[in-house]
Amino acid sequence: MEENTNPTIPKKFSEIKHKKVSVNGIKIHIAEMGESYKGTVLFLHGYPELWYSWRHQVLSLSTAGYRAVAPDLRGYGDSDAPPSAADYTALHVVGDLVALLDYLVVGKVFLVGHDWGALIAWNLCLLRPDRVKALVNLSVPFTGRNPDKRPVQKYREAFGDDFYICRFQEPGVMEKEYDEIDTEKLIKFCFALKDTRVPIIRPGALKEAVEKPIPLPPWLSEEDVKYYADTFK
Repeated sequence: MEENTNPTIPKKFSEIKHKKVSVNGIKIHIAEMGESYKGTVLFLHGYPELWYSWRHQVLSLSTAGYRAVAPDLRGYGDSDAPPSAADYTALHVVGDLVALLDYLVVGKVFLVGHDWGALIAWNLCLLRPDRVKALVNLSVPFTGRNPDKRPVQKYREAFGDDFYICRFQEPGVMEKEYDEIDTEKLIKFCFALKDTRVPIIRPGALKEAVEKPIPLPPWLSEEDVKYYADTFK
């Protein structure tokens, strides 16, 4: 175990404990708080997010008798980021979580997932139902496997090559675009944008889009944006 502290965490959340633990061949950062009188709740964040997305829930549930644990998933934040895309399969990430539960000496958890974290939560339930007591998922429904067609192929057919997940399939392409964008502006754009249309990212369009001023929602402060941006940088 390796202790981890980040000086940019807002003071309101400074009581949350942080550490890095070795699991499944990598080190991942976890934020945790509370005693497990009523059980342990494991929170899985989405994209582009971090453990920090669950900061309010960690505080609230820890005072209600639960042990609240929120990791930075593999490749995010202060967790290790293996260089190969082949190291980010559902089996890898689920393996990280099972190893984390073993480290925490927790048999079953209350599992909460959001966005891409919900996809991982579905897979954890499928692959290791013996480690899950109950599930709450946000934003992403269960879709199941199609043995004849990969998910990305379905996305391309439905939304085209510029659908944001499709744009992420070639290593280095979106990274290059992100390098040309101010990180704080990108975080504000992703979190504060109100748009029900399918998220399409045409080449070069994101840089222009983030320059348009978007007011922050009441649940997101400039201090929050700074924490996300500093960590992703």
